[in-house]
Amino acid sequence: MKNSYQDKIHRVSMIFSAAYVGYSIGVAPVIGYHDGAQNHDELKSLLRKSLIMIGLVGVAMTVSAELLAVPLAEIFVGYDTELMELTISGFRIFALSFGFMGYAIFASGFFTALNDGVTSAIISFLRTFVFQCAAVLLLPLVWEIDGVWISIVVAEVSAVVISAIFVVIKKNKYHYY
Repeated sequence: MKNSYQDKIHRVSMIFSAAYVGYSIGVAPVIGYHDGAQNHDELKSLLRKSLIMIGLVGVAMTVSAELLAVPLAEIFVGYDTELMELTISGFRIFALSFGFMGYAIFASGFFTALNDGVTSAIISFLRTFVFQCAAVLLLPLVWEIDGVWISIVVAEVSAVVISAIFVVIKKNKYHYY
């Protein structure tokens, strides 16, 4: 039963994260162009505008996910009342991650566009493997099933922190800050 509702929440979350991935892929050629042309002011402006937009979209996604938790749960697990309650509870915790995930997804894409695949890969690997695995293994020991959902939020926040560190460390190399 656990795997069933966790799988449903994961599928719904992929719909939400697709917007961040799409934006990151779409803006990458513009970032690469300005980097190659050494338009540092444009690169700085694009980074600033992107971070603001990602923040606004993240808030909107989190609020939307919180408001849509019940209807989305009904679509996937409306056949079982207990499972639906568990899904709604888990999704409401999980939804907090939408406010953070865009930053790490964008940072990875940003460094790819700057032709810094190593930094991009480090951010992506830490976000999707190290932080998530560590949090999923540790937090359920404290919060049981809620720890699984909290772990995703903690992993996304950790990915934002490491992304911010890379943005600051690399600012002089790429002149976007």
